[in-house]
Amino acid sequence: MAESSTSLQTTPLHHVHETLGARMMAFGGFEMPVQYSSIMEEHMAVREDAGLFDVSHMGEVLIRGNEALDFVQHIVTNDASNLYDGRAMYTVMCTPEGGIIDDGIVYRRAEDHYLMVLNAANIERDLAWMNDHNPMGATLQDISSETALLALQGPKALEIAQPFLDDDLDDLKFYHFWERGDGAFLNCDEAIISRTGYTGEPGLELYVPADQAEHVWTTLLDAGEDQGLKPAGLGARDTLRLEAGLCLHGNDITEQTNPYEAGLGWLVKLEKGDFIGRDTLREIHDQGPERQLIGFVATERGIPRHDNVIQSSRGDAIGVVTSGTQSPILDTGIGLGYVPNEPEYTKEGQSLQVSSRRRSFAVEVTDPPFHKD
Repeated sequence: MAESSTSLQTTPLHHVHETLGARMMAFGGFEMPVQYSSIMEEHMAVREDAGLFDVSHMGEVLIRGNEALDFVQHIVTNDASNLYDGRAMYTVMCTPEGGIIDDGIVYRRAEDHYLMVLNAANIERDLAWMNDHNPMGATLQDISSETALLALQGPKALEIAQPFLDDDLDDLKFYHFWERGDGAFLNCDEAIISRTGYTGEPGLELYVPADQAEHVWTTLLDAGEDQGLKPAGLGARDTLRLEAGLCLHGNDITEQTNPYEAGLGWLVKLEKGDFIGRDTLREIHDQGPERQLIGFVATERGIPRHDNVIQSSRGDAIGVVTSGTQSPILDTGIGLGYVPNEPEYTKEGQSLQVSSRRRSFAVEVTDPPFHKD
């Protein structure tokens, strides 16, 4: 059932998007901008210059106390013991059966203080899961409603943000972050400046107080206008992440998929100690997954869409498309989908087909990212 506009939440920048003439849509329980000008224009701005996204619909949970590290280690598959203050990691939470509950980023702010970022559609469910699996008694605090998240992405992103920081952004490494308080970043009471993103381009994700988000958004857009910075919506965010081969929870990864078949086995640290799903994931690791998430590029006219059937070159149904679009960079269809874990279906260069209700068209197995040579 479609979400009604009256039931949707809004971000602190909602009226700004309306003023900019954004086309709005329901996503993850929020009314969000899908595009301002066109998806193509916004996509290319991020690839060539820079784009600014409002992703304040994402969830943020603080994890604190002497038990904070033990809790993080218990709830996620990656190894948080390798983190230090100012370091972040990408990870997943799994069920005991190995299914992916959610993917997100964990930031270590102090030895007893972590920040975990969750997908918007999963916030309530994730929080319930975390509270139900907290035998060590770590303190969990949902700060989603008081936190705004802006993503400044593209080759010129660091250049645009640099005048507002005293330190050289070239020193901020990938998956590292700075914390700035007392107005040190755009007069914000506090801010996290993170070298992360979901576009396959250089950039920053900026966590600021919700009531100061409009000032940050407007200042950055004005500062970057001459460098080609444009506001960008969820439409471009999706085409960008797919060109980069990045998974979307709810499409490419779900509770019915495990990290190994999704190509995320590198996030599973079986030797770190016990965590939820470890025993099952060890079995999958040892035996190998039954299916595999592949990337593919259309070699005939056609755009793969979610739930299209993937066929062998002989026309046998072997899998399903989980994400698909027309790549603005390649000017052809690209997609992700699951097929049996056999070389004739998973090896790069293999010919397969995608079947929509109208017709079938040829695709070639291609390892992402699609937008890089």
